[in-house]
Amino acid sequence: MSPHAPAPYGGGYPDASGGHDPYAEQGAYAGQGTYAGGQGGYADPGQGTYADPGAYGAPGQYADPGRYPGRQDSYAPEPEPAAAEPVDPQAPADEPAGEEPEGPKGGRLATAAVFLVPTALAMALILRGIGDRQLWRDEHATWWAATLSFHDLSLLIRSIDVVFTPYYVLMHLWIAVAGDSPTAMRIPGALAMAASAGLLALLGRRLFTTQAGLLAGLAFAVVPATTRFGQEIRPYAFAVAAVLLSTLLLARALDKPSFKVWVAYTLSVPLIGWSHLASMAVLGAHLVMILIARRAGDRIVGWAYAAACTLGLCFVIPMAVSGSGQSGQIAWNNPVLKDLIDFPKNLFGSWAVAVPIMALGVLGLFFAGRRALPLAVWVVLPPVATYVTAAQLHLFLPRYLLFTAPAWVLLAAVAVVRIAGPVAGAKAGTGAAARRGLGWVLVAAAVAGIAFQSLPGIRETRQNALGEPDFRGAAQLIEAGQKKGDGIVFSGVMSERRAMDYELRDDAGRPRDSLMYRTPQELGSFGALECPDAAKCLVKADRLWLVSTTLDGQPFSGMPKTTATTIQKEFRVVRTRKLDNLQLVLLERTRAATDDSSKDDDAAKRKVHI
Repeated sequence: MSPHAPAPYGGGYPDASGGHDPYAEQGAYAGQGTYAGGQGGYADPGQGTYADPGAYGAPGQYADPGRYPGRQDSYAPEPEPAAAEPVDPQAPADEPAGEEPEGPKGGRLATAAVFLVPTALAMALILRGIGDRQLWRDEHATWWAATLSFHDLSLLIRSIDVVFTPYYVLMHLWIAVAGDSPTAMRIPGALAMAASAGLLALLGRRLFTTQAGLLAGLAFAVVPATTRFGQEIRPYAFAVAAVLLSTLLLARALDKPSFKVWVAYTLSVPLIGWSHLASMAVLGAHLVMILIARRAGDRIVGWAYAAACTLGLCFVIPMAVSGSGQSGQIAWNNPVLKDLIDFPKNLFGSWAVAVPIMALGVLGLFFAGRRALPLAVWVVLPPVATYVTAAQLHLFLPRYLLFTAPAWVLLAAVAVVRIAGPVAGAKAGTGAAARRGLGWVLVAAAVAGIAFQSLPGIRETRQNALGEPDFRGAAQLIEAGQKKGDGIVFSGVMSERRAMDYELRDDAGRPRDSLMYRTPQELGSFGALECPDAAKCLVKADRLWLVSTTLDGQPFSGMPKTTATTIQKEFRVVRTRKLDNLQLVLLERTRAATDDSSKDDDAAKRKVHI
């Protein structure tokens, strides 16, 4: 028995419909489908040494890792044609080989099915009501930046959000084609998040089995956070997709290395950083995968990974360095212990989903074999690192760390499939088809259970973001009651000006922004500079619409004191409408203020009529 071979495992069975045995090190030959008579493990009838069916001898591929000098593992040396060593016709079941899995089987049709089924389910859930929920302040920021000219966008990113430049450029091009309705702007994120479910299924299939992969993809599709951020006009869905794509390519490069796959992995590294810098933490898990491969004897993989990361990071580091000087924009994010405690709920969308997935995920670590350590680093390192450095980097936010959720779901799927092994395995009967069918039934039951737990959270995700003002309702009231010459002013700290710019974007007769002194485009910012002398700037307005989001209920408390005093002196309140987290106040100029204004303008009027 090889000194490196682990203890045998007698339960479970390989997936004959695709994928490979994730527990190859635990006592079963990977890729074999025949039981040895009376044995608890698999044995390959008719041969006692491992014959590599796809020896890596093609150009651009690695040689058989079993032939590396100095390697000690359970691979038997390749027999010489002239003098083959005699071997036992059948290896004992208690001496398992330690070979690597051969990779997914089933061809392109099976691969397409594994990808498309979870993708279709996720897309169906995300598209339902995708345009109903109002945009919230971060989505308004995306709309504003993406609708700027490239010149104005270049001015903006010099002072803020340079790390989102690739996403803003993508959305600029998309909006130019599809328009800026909520539905249209949410389609790219929906496609990215739906594809993430399919990519997770492929990753699970490659690392474990087809059943584990499909269960992970389908479960991720019904998680409330998938719907929530699939309907978000922000780059978080792209970060999840980039992380999964890059990890899948790395797993493919380690299983069946080739120059093309390594090039594809190299190109995927910038995609991770361009989608969100926090997602670069997944490279820690990638490094662990490489170290495990090197320890197994693959000497070349370390150099390939170093080259790929070096080239890939060359496209990210300049942007990251520029963004480090703009960290003040998220300086408000200073998490406390309660934020850490609530992290699971906010990551998955509800406690009802987070608790079972994370509990099964922890259990899955014990069943994941050599895949356990990379997956553990994937789920633990990003939140721990961002929480510890929150005072400096301010990156500990569940939506920034959304890319860790697929790893939790994959571990949970591994646990479910492995627990179902004794039920769907050899003890279930002698019929392989019946056992596989029962296994799929258990997978479907697991998905149904997670979906049932997710339903309340999914309904909640389709409602307006908690605490966000009803800017859409305010815009509808203004459009119904506005008159020519009306002005609009703002009070609060909820980006009221940008939100109302969006909601009134198609209204040609919209009220004039009476207090705007310098535009955001001129400042290279998301906010405008307001008039220092409110009386002069308001002289042409007979009526004002005040949009207030103050928390104390006082509509004027969120604006400069001099401006509020001027408005209250020269205008009177006609009516006030209270909406969700917003007050809309209509004001009319008083007669006294009108008379004073007429006196001030006498000289100008006489000059016009002479």
